[in-house]
Amino acid sequence: MSATPTPNLPQRAIGLWIVVVWIAAVGITNLLSAVTPGVSERMEWLKAIFPVEVSAGGNLFAALSGFFLLSLATNLLRRKRLAWWLAVFLLGISLFSHLVKGLDYEEGLLSLGLFVLLLPMRHQFTAQSDRPSIAQGVRVLVGALLFTLAYGTAGFFLLDQEFSTRFNFWQAIGQTLAMFFTLDQAGLEPTTRFGRFFATSIYLVGASTLSYALWMLWRPVILRGIPATDEERQRAKAIVQRYGRSSLAHLTLLSDKSYYFSPSGESVIAYVPKGRGAVALGDPIGPKTDVTPAIAGFVRFCHRNDWHPAFYQTHPDYLDQYHRLGFKSVKIGEEAIVDLQRFTLQGKAGRNLRNAVNRLTKLGHQVDFHTPPLTDRLLKELRSVSDEWLKMQQGSEKRFSLGWFDEVYLRECEVAVVRTPTGQISAFANVIPEYQLNEITIDLMRRRLTVEHGTMEFLFISLFQHFKEQGYDRFNLGLSALAGVGEDPFSPKLEKALHYLYEHLTRFYNFRGLHEFKEKFHPCWEPRYFIYPRVAALPEVVVALIRADSGDRLLDYFRPGA
Repeated sequence: MSATPTPNLPQRAIGLWIVVVWIAAVGITNLLSAVTPGVSERMEWLKAIFPVEVSAGGNLFAALSGFFLLSLATNLLRRKRLAWWLAVFLLGISLFSHLVKGLDYEEGLLSLGLFVLLLPMRHQFTAQSDRPSIAQGVRVLVGALLFTLAYGTAGFFLLDQEFSTRFNFWQAIGQTLAMFFTLDQAGLEPTTRFGRFFATSIYLVGASTLSYALWMLWRPVILRGIPATDEERQRAKAIVQRYGRSSLAHLTLLSDKSYYFSPSGESVIAYVPKGRGAVALGDPIGPKTDVTPAIAGFVRFCHRNDWHPAFYQTHPDYLDQYHRLGFKSVKIGEEAIVDLQRFTLQGKAGRNLRNAVNRLTKLGHQVDFHTPPLTDRLLKELRSVSDEWLKMQQGSEKRFSLGWFDEVYLRECEVAVVRTPTGQISAFANVIPEYQLNEITIDLMRRRLTVEHGTMEFLFISLFQHFKEQGYDRFNLGLSALAGVGEDPFSPKLEKALHYLYEHLTRFYNFRGLHEFKEKFHPCWEPRYFIYPRVAALPEVVVALIRADSGDRLLDYFRPGA
């Protein structure tokens, strides 16, 4: 396979920084030029062509274009298409303003140079603003202008005792417009303190509403989680079933995921975009020879949409590929995998588990397996257990790397339930396939608030025995978050910080307790990683991951016990 080149992003970033610095220089120059008197010889020449009001208006528009160009700088750095259009438009206004206000061709050349530089760079500005935000921004912009006009007109018309001139309706409209388009406010002379306050308030009202409208137009919200189409889901499902080889493979098909398909079309990356982060679940799924092109393509795709790409819970197999493409990695925990062929309850090591199974069996508890499709009656019973478990956890359903209680999803899963001697379901777990691996894994694992001691151990031992009889080699117990992270003296500082969380923040999540429960079954531990683009982007991709995992219910996410 020919090597896939690393996306040429740093060079493009240099070009964008040049644009940002230049546009900032133009903006500052415009603001300074607007308050600096023009060259007298040039001004005399201009007076023969333009009225004084036009030249004064040129000063005003130079100042306004300077302000708005400065506010556009960060959006140009983020390659927003709308920012490019606005910058080109404002540079045209800037050039014209400098010429009519004082024939300031030096400042005009600065605007013209940036205008010429931006034109061939149009293809680099691909990040689309969120359409609802643009529409709302336009509505707010129009509303702001109309409201300010109505506010000023009503004031000048009604407050005729506050000014040296009495205004009729049309004169009040003209005076309001003059407040924004002439430097001397068309000779307005307030005669009272309140009159001066009202004249100033027009600028405050206009600036406030206009600023909000511009924020709505330019705010960094782009392509909010476009849902995958039915065709894309079917295409992704076919690839996952053919190439899936992890405990996350089946979870990539859940409804919260969007899909990126590699340039060859052979691989798929399931991701969730939140804010400026696009977090993929696991490694690309597809043939091994297509992994690097898939990652590189996803980087370019995210770059076009102003997202920071990240990969959550990846295997160590492809770390070299990620690193070659400029990513950084941090270990986030270990997956517990039980070797079913070697697992046994015999001997001293299995005594506690053996005692738990024997005791629950003698008390009349049993584990039943239900194959899909599950009945409505069974789903109703499972819902009761799940609701009780969620109430006990004091939190909401987690998503992204886990399934959630969705009847459509669960109906098509095999479920193991623990029944009490009275026939009531006290705990359950659903299992999902890993497709090309002869391995099975769990997803939801839930129980009632009060259960017989050893119930969950009884459930898992029954799962191991059942799937060993079905011919499976391994049983995946899922990720033990932060397990084995930062324990080596030579571990990176970030992993040592995560180790501190593992040791001290059990108030928010009992990482150690979950790890110790899985350790009872003597699993093998395999490392899993979080892949991120650079340290500066880490806060944004972590927030994106938390939002994806919590379903945007951040308050519930950080409740104790959640």
